[in-house]
Amino acid sequence: MAFNYDKYLRIDKMPTLWCWGCGDGIILKSVIRAIDTMGWDMKDVCIVSGIGCSGRFSSYMDCNTVHTTHGRAIAYATGIKLANPEKHVIVVTGDGDGLAIGGNHTIHGCRRNIDLNHVLINNFIYGLTNSQTSPTTPLGMWTATAQRGNVDPSFNAAKLAYAAGATFVARESVLDPQKLEKVFVAGFKHKGYSFFDIFSNCHVNLGRKNKMGEAVQTLNWIEKMILPLKKYEALPDEEKQNYFPTGILKEYDKPEYCDAYDKVIEAAQNKTTVKL
Repeated sequence: MAFNYDKYLRIDKMPTLWCWGCGDGIILKSVIRAIDTMGWDMKDVCIVSGIGCSGRFSSYMDCNTVHTTHGRAIAYATGIKLANPEKHVIVVTGDGDGLAIGGNHTIHGCRRNIDLNHVLINNFIYGLTNSQTSPTTPLGMWTATAQRGNVDPSFNAAKLAYAAGATFVARESVLDPQKLEKVFVAGFKHKGYSFFDIFSNCHVNLGRKNKMGEAVQTLNWIEKMILPLKKYEALPDEEKQNYFPTGILKEYDKPEYCDAYDKVIEAAQNKTTVKL
């Protein structure tokens, strides 16, 4: 039986404004299927998004949604989660929104280990605003702000999140929606900051302008630079630099921020010192 996406979507907002062939739609469907697997009531789900192509995510989901200012999605989501710790908060950002103007908020969300699910749609470019260099744009690529080739070293978003303190870090791509759904389910089950670095295609403002062709060719380019974690770990060290590992990269437990904050409230009420 076909999956019923309609009950999770604002049908009046369809069709989406995303370009044909954009990976954002694949990610949207994978998030919906993961929510369905979790059995969450949509009244208990909040989608927070910023500005950019990824920012439209909150417009299409039929649940509590907040469409925030550029780079501030994690800050808004932190407030929402602290006020409603029992709710399921999913934050969707792009690589520019989440790592450039919003990079500081991402780092501190990871550091606090607050129970947020951060889906970073990584398409290696500022897509909506017409091809500026983003923090993940590969070296040498043409962008509107680097027309002789990008010379800025790019962030490895997953490594950044883990180093900053995220207790669940995964990477997948839009090439395999079933794997994408599985990592979302695993991250949604995890209590703490869950960070998903999702490689997606922007064939219009990255692919075409770097002579990679249309959507399929841009997806082929992504496929050549990813490798499942077990295969990646089996490579000699000198070959690992050519690939990004996919799957669940890190997962461990440490105190979650809302729980710690509850102890602060209790200590304040009892006029004692917090004990973590």
